[in-house]
Amino acid sequence: MISETKAARTTYGPSGSTGMRSLRITIPTAAVATIILICACQNSGSLLESRTRIAFQRNDAQGELTVLIEGRPAFGYVYSREWDLPHFYPIFSPSGRSMTVQKADPYPHHRSLWIADRVQLAGHRVADFYNAWYTGEGSPPHLRAPFRDRIRHDRFTYQRARPGRGVLGWNLIWEMDHGRIPILNEMRQLEVVALGRGEYFLDLTFTLTAAYGPVTFRSDAVHYAWPYVRLNDQFNTNGMAQLANSEGQFGQVGTNDRQARWVDFSQRGAPEPEGLALFSHPSNPHPHTWLTRDYGTFGPRREASRNGKHFLLPQGGSISYRVGVLVHRGDVHAGRVAERYDAWAAGRL
Repeated sequence: MISETKAARTTYGPSGSTGMRSLRITIPTAAVATIILICACQNSGSLLESRTRIAFQRNDAQGELTVLIEGRPAFGYVYSREWDLPHFYPIFSPSGRSMTVQKADPYPHHRSLWIADRVQLAGHRVADFYNAWYTGEGSPPHLRAPFRDRIRHDRFTYQRARPGRGVLGWNLIWEMDHGRIPILNEMRQLEVVALGRGEYFLDLTFTLTAAYGPVTFRSDAVHYAWPYVRLNDQFNTNGMAQLANSEGQFGQVGTNDRQARWVDFSQRGAPEPEGLALFSHPSNPHPHTWLTRDYGTFGPRREASRNGKHFLLPQGGSISYRVGVLVHRGDVHAGRVAERYDAWAAGRL
């Protein structure tokens, strides 16, 4: 996914008295559309690492965006037309190990970290974007683009920088019948926060708008999450990781369909354990339950009135959700998952 031959070469001048460093950027290939580097000042006493650099490297030709922290890939965003829907992949641990699955077996529609749903535009058939992969050409397991139903990346809308952080916005369109019928518009905002020692935090808000007519959400009560994460076998229970939630419950039996503010998968017994936690912001309707699976899939559901129940989004209406992704060292305790959730909820992360 990340090509070293297309990486930017960056050189730095001497540090100034403020802790900022001057920079020069050389882009060796025209295929890389945009590179932004953010240099952070000293942040003594904060949760941010001092002198943190964050870079967004975008390749529109291949439909890939890579986020680098201190020159190392942290995660990617894939928006190529070869896929049924945009998704975040790869997601690297603080030590640089890939944590997620882009196309799982036996669930080839799983996409690392992704957002989808089952919806129906008034006057049209149901479009199941969770299973959009199966609307491609060919026969399973060799399906390919084009896809009859697809969530399409439309365009990046803005990118901003401030010390130790990077913010990116973009639009998507949920469409059916090979793009002839748009169903929903989606706006996403992502803030990346470097926490030091390779750890980082993603603050993601996604808003869906029924711009083309009333839309009924038809997700069932068993399979959906909003969004999903799918970890690989190094970081799920097959890899001796422990599934835990904010209420002190453990494993799929203890956490699935249970109310919580966050869920974490962390390794145990590894020489250098690492983990990934998914947070549900207090601004989301609470309480709500979670989908969790020992094999590494998990994500928040909606509030009880919309959990597994059909509901209508009127034309022009919007629905929004805010989640956090914490990629950390240590287990759920050493990784300070509860502390960092509280800091995020209070606006301090």
